[in-house]
Amino acid sequence: MSAQNPVLNIDIPVVLSEVKSVFSVAALSFEGDLPASLFHLGLIMDDISAWKAKSSVIVVFHTNAGHVTLADTIYNADRNISTGNPYKGLVQELMARGVAVELCGATAQVHGWGNGDILPGIKINTDAMARTTQLVQEGYVKISEY
Repeated sequence: MSAQNPVLNIDIPVVLSEVKSVFSVAALSFEGDLPASLFHLGLIMDDISAWKAKSSVIVVFHTNAGHVTLADTIYNADRNISTGNPYKGLVQELMARGVAVELCGATAQVHGWGNGDILPGIKINTDAMARTTQLVQEGYVKISEY
């Protein structure tokens, strides 16, 4: 066994035929420079594809992570930066892969954001707590990301 190609035996292989999950993202934590929540969403979408599973994956950004959903101009103003939303491409890629992306309406109200301030295709819900409660009651597994 070499350090370059270590042996890894999977002791508990997981294969699902259906996935119903909601990611509740209140703040960003990072794996290097990549937000862990976006990385984890990519992993589950890879798994779903490999399993050929039926799926419904929703991510709700709220609290200190709401800015991930912003269009460049408002992102710049909100974050006091001029480079645009660095997460835009990652979010759009996840959406193209079937992830439904939502922004908490209460977070949007507190920040003064309107529908025109967010990336196309993202929906605004009443608030993150009500929406995740609704989805859990509908059988979704809640995954909390910080």
